Amino acid sequence: MIRLQKLYKAFGDQPVLRGLDLDVATAEIMVIIGRSGGGKSVLLKHLIGLLRPDSGGILVDGTDITKLRGAALDEIRRRYGVVFQGGALFDSMSVADNVAFPLREKTRLSASEIKSRVEEKLEQVGLTGMGDKNPAEISGGMRKRVAIARALVTEPEVVFFDEPTTGLDPILVNTIHHLILELHQKFRFTAVVVSHEIPEIFGIADRVAMLHEGLIVESGPADAIQSSANPIVRQFIHGDIEPVGRAASVSAGGANVKQSVRGRA
Repeated sequence: MIRLQKLYKAFGDQPVLRGLDLDVATAEIMVIIGRSGGGKSVLLKHLIGLLRPDSGGILVDGTDITKLRGAALDEIRRRYGVVFQGGALFDSMSVADNVAFPLREKTRLSASEIKSRVEEKLEQVGLTGMGDKNPAEISGGMRKRVAIARALVTEPEVVFFDEPTTGLDPILVNTIHHLILELHQKFRFTAVVVSHEIPEIFGIADRVAMLHEGLIVESGPADAIQSSANPIVRQFIHGDIEPVGRAASVSAGGANVKQSVRGRA
């Protein structure tokens, strides 16, 4: 469904993506993990079309979106749903109006059709009867559910989740992960999830890709990544701390890393 080919992006003299390659299969849940500040959000913005690479291609169902502008790019984006970090709900709108917003902006559905679609999506995320509430009147977990309902209300083929469980306690983290998995099994959209929730996120992933210093250093099934022998992957998953003054040195291929001598954080 999505293919990233030799993606390069720098801001001034600061390289962020360094020839990144990644394939995302149709209807899978691809989880992208990596350190804070490692380029995950920049990568997501490229996938959505908010940023353009310095070079390289981003193919969505065979179409290179880096070559599209205006209406042609908007047509691809109509196939997307996005769950933003923190939810990004409109505080001045009710829950129902938040969920209805993409339908009013992107479709010509009637008011009654929009109302019906909104009620259906709220029911699917466990928020039946909550449409009249304002975001400030509901819990953080409920706000995440509203954001997911809004992303799915246009019935997208691809859904991007940017840290969908940030700020939630462990029980709510697992609740939201279970909801994502349940909705994915029902609607079979292609999902790209950026997450720091280790190891919980492995429970819903079909495949996991580790982003490090602008490259995907390893990708594969969740079980394979959890048991990876790659020292970069192992250090991130297990939370090992690098000794002070001995920063890890990484070759272009992601090898030659100085192992941490500290135990699990």
